[in-house]
Amino acid sequence: MSGASTRLQKLFEGHRLTPTQRRIAQCLVRRAGDAPFLSSVELAELAGVSQPSVTRFAVALGFDGYPGLRRHLREHGPTGTEDAGPPAGNSYQQAIHAEIENLRMLAAQLADPVPVAEAGALLAASRPLPVLGLRAASAQARGFAYFAAKVHPDVRLLDEGGTMLADRIDAAVRAGASALLCFALPRHPREVAAALDQARTAGLRVVTVADSAFAPVAAGGDILLPAAVGTGLAFDTACAPMLLGRALLEAICDQLPEAQARLEEFDARATERGLFLE
Repeated sequence: MSGASTRLQKLFEGHRLTPTQRRIAQCLVRRAGDAPFLSSVELAELAGVSQPSVTRFAVALGFDGYPGLRRHLREHGPTGTEDAGPPAGNSYQQAIHAEIENLRMLAAQLADPVPVAEAGALLAASRPLPVLGLRAASAQARGFAYFAAKVHPDVRLLDEGGTMLADRIDAAVRAGASALLCFALPRHPREVAAALDQARTAGLRVVTVADSAFAPVAAGGDILLPAAVGTGLAFDTACAPMLLGRALLEAICDQLPEAQARLEEFDARATERGLFLE
């Protein structure tokens, strides 16, 4: 994460923000280089909110109003070319450059490996391990569960909503689950928030891979691992959440002494069955 983005993230953390205010915060983090120079009208347009919402956001952060927030951003803003604007190019190239920046932010975030290691230990110890991801996040959950099942003895994929979702969470709890992994990407389904509330009430520790530290499905007791999504195309791109999921898998493998033996056993059986072309 760039220096300006990190400073903004720390400024917003610890404040109880409404969904609209989280949207403004996310916009400022994405536009960290421009943030000190945006008027309240410009910020409102970029975030897709009303101008009074921007004022209320600044007050929620402890400032008298938006001018006070902008003055703070200018006094603690970037220097030099720390946050240069997006590279030139067509819309496809710009989307890819933005996604590369998301990966750079994730790499900087993982300079502190402790949160991922702690999450890996929790998830590795859970028997079974429920993995939740609905709608846009279902692909992330399914990919994670596919690989996790190669090293973890009991992975339960929860990628469909509806009335059965609560039953499946209850079943996981009865079977001995101690933690749940959730992939939460925009737009955030109400069902995800309800499912996570149910899991927390049942005593499960929740690890959430989300698009932002301000994701509306997160709660105070969760381990929240943010990874930004790309928004430059008609549909969001999620390279950083996918890669963060793979890092979590690595952390889980580190906690499972039998992981390498399981992988070698799978490879041997795959060779015997001629499972793959190569």
